[in-house]
Amino acid sequence: MLDKFREAKQLEIDSLRKDFVEGRVPAVYQGERPSFVDAIKAKGPGAVIAEFKPASPSKGILRENLNPLDYEEAYAKNGAAAISVLTEHQYFKGTPDFLFIMNQTGTPLLRKDFIFDPLQVAMTASSPASAVLLIARMCDDVNHLKQLIDIARMPGLAPVVEIFDQADLDMAREAGADIIQVNNRDLDTLEITLDQSRNFIKQKQDGELWICASGVSEREQVVEMGELGFDAVLIGTCLMEADNPGEKLAELTGAK
Repeated sequence: MLDKFREAKQLEIDSLRKDFVEGRVPAVYQGERPSFVDAIKAKGPGAVIAEFKPASPSKGILRENLNPLDYEEAYAKNGAAAISVLTEHQYFKGTPDFLFIMNQTGTPLLRKDFIFDPLQVAMTASSPASAVLLIARMCDDVNHLKQLIDIARMPGLAPVVEIFDQADLDMAREAGADIIQVNNRDLDTLEITLDQSRNFIKQKQDGELWICASGVSEREQVVEMGELGFDAVLIGTCLMEADNPGEKLAELTGAK
């Protein structure tokens, strides 16, 4: 599955490389970039990162005719520590423009995409995003991942490194990651189990911030993950499918 996502990003990367060769380098965003880590710590453990994604590969279009501003406002008002913004177009119907549109409330934004080229990180740094998702297994080796982490940190982006298995976690730590996101989805079967997070959290070390992603849709699950040691839980699909996403988020965060 990650291979098809990689292929989908190739045109974007080719365009970024052409711009770079011709001297058009995106300028680093000069506005305020609120701290992703501080926002999560303020509401954690068990802080909720609310996700905005118009579609998903497994379910197709989640909602038609979405207004990103409506979701940003609903998320900010109902206890979200941060907002995860899907910017991949082919499978998630996202766009990097969402990062600029959803920058009205001061809630930290996590750019979620398939990022494996340094120029993609540079492009993220030109937006108001506070954090960027890096998927460990999309990198060629530990040096590749370390390069992306280091580039992200230079302009103040928090690099969130996503793992699926033990090899990913080992590689993330060797590359210097201190924000670990455990994905509960099996990439081959697309099945989701919270046992993935329940098992991996036992390896959390001092100084690390951990996020549980995929499969959480109820308040009881948020509480459990927080009690196990997860600083945050990233929740997307159930919010996008909810008739009233703000009300659903309030239920998940305990604000209701």
